[in-house]
Amino acid sequence: MARDDAPVRAILGPTNTGKTYLAIERMCGHSSGVIGFPLRLLAREVYDRVVGMKGESQVALLTGEERIVPRNARYFLCTAESMPVPSGDGHDAGDFQRDFAFAAIDEAQLGIDPERGHVFTDRMLRVRGREETLILGSDTLKPMIRELLPDAEIVSRPRFSTLRYSGSVKLSRLPPRSAVVAFSAEQVYALAEALRRFRGGAAVVMGALSPATRNAQVAMFQRGEVDYLVATDAIGMGLNMDVAHVAFAGLEKFDGRRDRRLTIAEMAQIAGRAGRHQRDGTFGTLGLGDHGAEFSDAEIEAIEEHRFRALDFLYWRNPDLDFTDVRALTASLERPSDDPVLRPAPESIDLAVLKLVSEDPAIAAKRGASARRLWAACGLPDFRKVGPMHHARMVRRVFSYIGDGGHIPHEWFAAEVARLENVSGDIEVLADRLAGIRSWAYIAHRSDWLQDPAKWADRTREVEARLSDALHSALTQRFVDRRTSVLVRDIGARGSDALPVTVSADGEVSVGPEPIGHLRGFEFRVDPAARLADKRLLLAAAERRLGDELERRASSLIDAPDSDFALLVEDSGAVGIGWNGNVLARLAPGRSLLEPAVRTARPLDRLSANSRSALRARLERWVDAQVDGHLRPLKRVAEVATDATTSPGVRAVGAMLADAGGAVPRRAIVSAIGTLEQDDRQLLYRLKVRLGPLDVYVPALLKPAAQLWRAALLAVRSGEPMPEIPAAGMATLAADADPRGAALAYRRAGRTWVRVDLADRLASHAHKVRSAGGDNPVDSELATSLGLGEESLVRLMADVGFARTGDSWRWRGRRGSRPAPRETGSNAFAELEKLRRK
Repeated sequence: MARDDAPVRAILGPTNTGKTYLAIERMCGHSSGVIGFPLRLLAREVYDRVVGMKGESQVALLTGEERIVPRNARYFLCTAESMPVPSGDGHDAGDFQRDFAFAAIDEAQLGIDPERGHVFTDRMLRVRGREETLILGSDTLKPMIRELLPDAEIVSRPRFSTLRYSGSVKLSRLPPRSAVVAFSAEQVYALAEALRRFRGGAAVVMGALSPATRNAQVAMFQRGEVDYLVATDAIGMGLNMDVAHVAFAGLEKFDGRRDRRLTIAEMAQIAGRAGRHQRDGTFGTLGLGDHGAEFSDAEIEAIEEHRFRALDFLYWRNPDLDFTDVRALTASLERPSDDPVLRPAPESIDLAVLKLVSEDPAIAAKRGASARRLWAACGLPDFRKVGPMHHARMVRRVFSYIGDGGHIPHEWFAAEVARLENVSGDIEVLADRLAGIRSWAYIAHRSDWLQDPAKWADRTREVEARLSDALHSALTQRFVDRRTSVLVRDIGARGSDALPVTVSADGEVSVGPEPIGHLRGFEFRVDPAARLADKRLLLAAAERRLGDELERRASSLIDAPDSDFALLVEDSGAVGIGWNGNVLARLAPGRSLLEPAVRTARPLDRLSANSRSALRARLERWVDAQVDGHLRPLKRVAEVATDATTSPGVRAVGAMLADAGGAVPRRAIVSAIGTLEQDDRQLLYRLKVRLGPLDVYVPALLKPAAQLWRAALLAVRSGEPMPEIPAAGMATLAADADPRGAALAYRRAGRTWVRVDLADRLASHAHKVRSAGGDNPVDSELATSLGLGEESLVRLMADVGFARTGDSWRWRGRRGSRPAPRETGSNAFAELEKLRRK
């Protein structure tokens, strides 16, 4: 217990007055002590310093998701929420000693913060050391100290160095050892990328980073590997760095409820990071054109003179909670203070979650110890910032396990941690996983929530360390890419003559000794790690020397054998000509189905006109050879369709068959077939055209390669994506097959697609049986081998002309069949006109 005469002192002043340093010194002079900080990062920084003074066995670190508590620890460095305090609020997470010789709370003016203010107010009012207590904060806190702690001694400390306004400066002219402060992760990343282009790199510091990632980033800045730091306003909370100038990228922030302008005190807190100890510092704004922010004269004067409006209230929440039942708990949390300067805190997320989960009658009925555990579960921080509605789901599940004194199943815990143990992904993904693992680390440090908390604490610490290393690596690669930065400066300063460009056998393009991308086909692709502005410069530098290589490749391809090329289907479904997986050209509608046009791909525009023309002619010859090799029967049919010496009937059949790509239902051309003479049929037979009972087709075109080319040419002509081609050798297809691909060689029979030649065999068999006077027209053996179901068989036989009656089949004629039209002339166009009317 603290002595009644134990001094309570308020050490007040602006930044860079040594308040935190004083608290550390005073604590280390006592037998034990505790300090509460506003940020986990700051608590970790001071922990490392005190460990250096007292040794690891004497020092503990307490934050929501990180607990290092040696058996004989005497000095505790904590976040404000994790400080060991007298029982009452229900969120304290362990049975650590609460009787310290020294106690301090840092940045106590944060009692005005809408989200966390009540925590700082509570610690200021209730945390006491047996021998000494320090309250550290801004001068604005002085009236509150006098009102709430009239016996406290107030000590004002002057700033060690001078802070002066230096105006607005462009990012490209930012002085070394500068910190740029932004108020969103998106703006932080954008500014860091710009600094990498202009100045070779920047470290990144945000409150959402893990201590390991943050320390690694700051270490780069402190060692001088980069001269610039881009951060959120988290650096305003006592993080000590060698910063000479602070540039504000904006003067507005979203405070969780609305966008608002920073208060003068907040501006000063951030600007005060410039200049340390006896070295003066400057602050200003970042020149961002018309959207740049500017300080007013009154704000500048107040920041330079450290004169701010005093606080006239603090946020407060009742610490004496009633756990009789959930309703009583909620009421006690919302009970106002009798002191007018202690305003009720806005509803924080723990209270909002409590109200949401207690809408469940079963939870609302909890009493006593169960109600206390419910409130402890609601204290699980929303590290991922998903909001009360989503966060309440996790809290509800946690409470479902611990509500009656049980434990969280290790299977669920292990699975969720394993899901987050993935070090791949970009910066945003890694940062999100880090936020996720913090929740599980918090749970792991609740000794009453898990059966083996020490094991799982080690596990979550290991995953966080891996994610932290990956995030640091990603940040460094993205914002401190020394290779790209050096190359960009060289390109801008000396031109392409000073940058020899080489292309390796595997297509890797290097500028000097540094690889910058790959030449794939005729397209140069910059290293994906290079950002947008860098890509343009690197692309320009490389392409100045790639002309000879592109011409050499074109010359080689002009003389290459046909086997070097392949039909290529792109992700978009477009049909092209490929070489080693790279698109050289795309097919487009031409004079006819079998004569598509060849359009060279855009990367070939870098070739000379003569080389591009010669390569296009070579690709056209390759297409002609492929069409002739795989679709020669179809070419012969198309030639007959335009031969004036053949009969109109043959020309009509040939024209429709060629137009359809080699297969067409018989009923679609039944009129033209009806005009055929015996000689006509013999000609079509010689052309390998099968006039089947159901379909007219060319059997040779059912081969896989022929199907592929037919599908490609039909897709090119129609302007549609390439359809999915059935696998080779498939006799039947399921109903969900791509209908455009299936129609190339199959006909629909109920829920099944049957290959046209097999359907033709079934139909021919049926006609033979009928002609012979048989009573079972179905080739049962073939139908069984095809796996045709009853419905599909009935549908197919109906197309042939048979109807099922009980167990027998009855001929009724083919549906849609018509008598042959009488001849009205022998002109081919007259025949086509008759077909069009049908």
